[in-house]
Formats: sequence, C-alpha cells, structure tokens
Amino acid sequence: MTTFAHRCALDTPARAEQVASVIGQLKTSGIAQVRFSWCDQHGNLHGKTLMIGAVERALHEGVNMVGTLMLKDISGHTSYKVFEPDALAGMPGFAHAANLVMLPDPASFRILPWASHTAWMLCQPWFPDATPVAIDTRRVLQQALAKLAQAGFGLMCGLEVEFHIYRIEDRGATDPGGALDPDQAAWPAPVPRVSILHPGYDLLSEALADRTHAALRIVQDTAQGLGLPLTSLEIEAGPSQFEAVFEATDALTAADHMVLFRNGVTQALRRAGYHATFMCRPPFANIMSSGWHLHQSLTELATGRNAFMRPKSKPGSAPRDAQHVLSPTGEHYLAGLLAHAAGMAVFATPTINGYGRYRPHALAPRAALWGRDNRGAMLRVIGTAPRAGSDPAGDAATRIENRLGEPAANPYLYMASQIIAGLDGLRRALAAPQASDDPYGGGAAALPASLDEALQALTADSVLVEGFGAGFVRYIETIKRNELAQHAQAQDPQEWERRAYFGRI
Repeated sequence: MTTFAHRCALDTPARAEQVASVIGQLKTSGIAQVRFSWCDQHGNLHGKTLMIGAVERALHEGVNMVGTLMLKDISGHTSYKVFEPDALAGMPGFAHAANLVMLPDPASFRILPWASHTAWMLCQPWFPDATPVAIDTRRVLQQALAKLAQAGFGLMCGLEVEFHIYRIEDRGATDPGGALDPDQAAWPAPVPRVSILHPGYDLLSEALADRTHAALRIVQDTAQGLGLPLTSLEIEAGPSQFEAVFEATDALTAADHMVLFRNGVTQALRRAGYHATFMCRPPFANIMSSGWHLHQSLTELATGRNAFMRPKSKPGSAPRDAQHVLSPTGEHYLAGLLAHAAGMAVFATPTINGYGRYRPHALAPRAALWGRDNRGAMLRVIGTAPRAGSDPAGDAATRIENRLGEPAANPYLYMASQIIAGLDGLRRALAAPQASDDPYGGGAAALPASLDEALQALTADSVLVEGFGAGFVRYIETIKRNELAQHAQAQDPQEWERRAYFGRI
C-alpha cells in the first residue's frame, strides 16, 4: 500500500532505516508519548502529542494539522478571512480552515530531557495531495540552500543568542488579577509578575554567574540533553540578561538548533518557576536589548574549504579594504548583505519591539556598514592573524558576523535572507565599501527605524522579492501588517507588546 511519505517522494531507504531506529528506541526506552512538532512562521513550535500506539502509522502517514496555524500573527490571530470567498487569492489549499499534514523527520527524534517519558520529532507541513507547502519557512531555507549549492557553496552558521530569564512571582489562580486568574483571561493573555535573577551592569561577572547558577544549569542540561552544541553561557550587560553561544554547523542544522533551544529552555525553565523570554526589549524601565548575532561563512562544496578565507592579504590592500582579510567571494557576499540590509531587516528583526534596539553606542547597528572586529557595525568581519605581527589573512575561521538580528527572529527566514542577499552579491561581483571606524557617525544608509519601514524596504527590493517569491513576501507582509494594526488599535500598545511578545516569545 502506498504511504503518504511515499507520495511525497520521501520514502527512501535512508528514511526507512531512520523509521526503524525510532520504532526500536520506542520499544526499549520507556517512552509513553511523542510530540509531533512543526515550526511556525514566527519560529515557535506547535503540534500534537501522540500515544505510542499511533506513532508508527504517523511516521508513514503524517498527522493532520489545521491550516490556519500558518496564517496567524504573533498573538495567535488569523490574518486571513478563511471563510470568505476570494479572501485567499493566490494561496490555494488554505480556504475553510482545511487540514494540512505534518510529516515527521525521523532523523530529528529526541527524548526530551525535561519531560518524563516524552520524545519529540520535527515535522514539515504538506497539502493532503502530497504537494509541499511553499510558505513553510523551513522549506524556504531548504530552497535557498539548494540555490546556494548550485553555485557550489554551503552555508555554515554559528549562533550567539542573548535572552532574559526572570523568576515568576505569581501564585497562579489563587492570586486575583494574576496571569492564571481565569477572570483575567484574554487574547493575548496576561503575563506573569516576575523578578530579576541578577541586577546587571556587570558584564561577564563571575559573582552574578554564581547567583544565577541554578537557572543556567537548567539551560545547560536542556540544551545538551537535546544534543545542541552549546559552548558557553554568559552573563550579559542588562539586568537578568544572558547569552548562549553555539558551535558552527551547517545552516539548516543551526536553524533547527535555534528553534529547539528557544522552545526547550522556555519550557524547562517554566517548570522550575522561571520565565525565559527572547523578546528583544522586555517591558521594564531598565533593560538592555537582546540581539542574535549570526556568524556565517561559505564552504566550497567541492573541497570543504572556507570560501571566505584568503591565504594572504590582497597586494596593495589597506586594513579597511575587504580583501585585506576576505577572499573575493567573501567580499562579494559581504557587499550583497549590505545592499539588501534594509529589506532583510523584516526577517532579522520581525517584531515591532525589536526596532528599539537600533540606537547609537548600544552594541547594535544603526546603518548598513561593516567593520573589522567592530561591534557597532552591522557586519563584523572576523579574521585573526595566525601569529602576532603577521599578515592578517589566513585564518581558517574567517567569517562575517551579522549583528542585525533579534533573538525572536524565525531562524529559517533570517538565514534564507542572508543567502539570497549574498548570492546577489556573488552574481554581480559587488564590491564592498571600505570598513567603517565610526559606525554611529553617519554617511552610510540608515537601517529601518520601524517594522513598517522594513516592510516597505522589503517590498521595494526586487532581489529579495524574487528570491523569496512574490507570493511569500505578500504572505509575510499580510501577517506583519495585521500585527501592526493590532498594535496601533490597542488601548494600551505597551501592554499589547507585553502580552504578545513578553508572554509568547
């Protein structure tokens, strides 16, 4: 009998082995249930929990999910009128809140370290006729990576993720007016009252690390229990702010890791009485914005070599020239990122709240420029001389760090935007301007000051529109415009941000 996986052209010998491995582990590990999860357009997980007896069939036939999950803004409101004729023009398959099918990737099988007797698998949505759902953000990245491979390259990404952890002070439903008081339930929901774990303003303090050891140990155990390549946990500058750093992997794996990390630590910390948030600017008077710094380099598929590294500096080049450290490929890619910075901001900073981070002298970018090891620049080129006083080129870890992103970004879209922009730089052999030594001094194109400005820049950028597809860009714009409208119409916009972002991201 033909399975749904077979109809989707995924029923390969390799997948059959992975399915057999999952079934074998379920029989011997004491697992009682498996979460079948899918990453939404905002980078959050949704799904269904199946009992063991239903798992084997679901591996072959998938699990139904309501299609409107793909049409919701960050607060959970559907951005399309799915029951009205012609409301979904150009998006067949979503009318009437019809079902999609979540088909799991058996290679993603994990036993959750915080939930007893529970396993997990990552799924992707398909239409019931076994055609792929084009607006699935993981598929968007897969398609971008395929185009990059046609040019002979793969993308490596390393993650530096800032976030906040707070202690929950609510007493639940017994606390009148609290976040779990049923009389206060709303959409979006109220948020818990919290207190900070450390007072901040003491970067990398060992004393503060000791004070927050219990919460950070939960983060460590969760990340490592999920198999994520965590290398460090650090005390950041702001009150109750932290940073997690991960080893570089291929881009798709790195994006999966980001989704797992955000969702996993949020759940594990909540069980212990903490509230973790990846909102850029939590809703308190004295905070520091959180960023997501995306380290990236291209790999030559034929050789495995770092395509950004050059053996020696270009003859006659000066330290502010891109090819003093970067290869021609690296310079063209860098120039592509700069050329499309304004439009890619939608994918790097997708929330209304996140644009408050772009301010001078805040270790965040204000303009589309680059610098050599300069944390005020949007793009920080990193390449260290092998020996003191030697030629600065030749570092096998030569890379570009994009500091544009906020930690709430959907990782698949953030990374896809880098590929589309970088490929344009490669195709046109774009030359990069000189590095900036004064990233807040003016002279370069300013980054968007709001989500509205970023959306305008995206729709005006023909390269990004073509790369993502005009239909996908219209889809993202519709969802984000709905988000902007809700914020504008809210009686208290700051409270809306508190509930939609602090409570849900």
